[in-house]
Amino acid sequence: MFARVTTVAFEGIEARAVDVQIQIGPGLPAFTIVGLPDKAVAESRERVRDALNAIGLALPPKRITVNLAPADLPKEGSHYDLPIALGLMAATGAIARDAIEGFCVLGELSLDGSIATVAGVLPAAIGANALGKGLICPSSCGAEAAWAAADMTILAPQDLLQLINHFKGLQTLRRPVPTPDAGDEAMPDLRDIKGQETAKRVLEVAAAGGHNLLMIGPPGAGKSMLARRLPSILPPLEPAEMLEVSMIRSLAADLAGGRIGRTRPFRTPHGGAGRRRHPAPSGRSGARPSRRAVPRRAA
Repeated sequence: MFARVTTVAFEGIEARAVDVQIQIGPGLPAFTIVGLPDKAVAESRERVRDALNAIGLALPPKRITVNLAPADLPKEGSHYDLPIALGLMAATGAIARDAIEGFCVLGELSLDGSIATVAGVLPAAIGANALGKGLICPSSCGAEAAWAAADMTILAPQDLLQLINHFKGLQTLRRPVPTPDAGDEAMPDLRDIKGQETAKRVLEVAAAGGHNLLMIGPPGAGKSMLARRLPSILPPLEPAEMLEVSMIRSLAADLAGGRIGRTRPFRTPHGGAGRRRHPAPSGRSGARPSRRAVPRRAA
């Protein structure tokens, strides 16, 4: 018994297609996942087994092998749960194999069979649309995926039972609707700063010409205060820029409610984030070099 499902692996904000191949054959009962899976992917077998048991589907007592191709591409994250579960159901005949051929699938399974939120649904939807496929994702991520394309088929079930009933024609899952964008988010304004005329003039020149800007000064001089207000004088994001920023936020699980914003992002990493600690010259960290006692010569 063999089945295959399409999902994605993320390289930055790019979604690369991954072929989830399920083979159920004779041999001692085992459940093996190969194809450079990380710890979260390796633990999928426990979540998948319990989620299928929760909806009344038991895995056959045979040797089950899951191959994530291409095998040389590292696989990270918990979004492989749902494609593995659908592949197992297709291999055992619980659902038709051709029902999932035209979809890219991602989602994390809970032990009760519900489908939990995962990060990166927006870039996955864009990647699936580029492959000419629809998308199956968690219900909580449906509004986010709907931004990828207006004519794209998207299924966003809450649990496995809803998805099975949709494939069997017992119910119909409606296409999710994109959540209205967040518009111009409130942020600190440059006009709130009193004084600092030279620094404000530099910000205006950098914003008008699209130049890079390096601020150097002692703590408390106002560098962060000025930098935080730079987006307030920048033009709104173009549609392509909005999509790119939203893809990054989606991978960081920061796209609340599937809303994409028009305001340019601003991040403040900690000042010591880029420092490197060099090892002490001696063998022990911070240890002083030992002194060897020299005996006195006899008189």
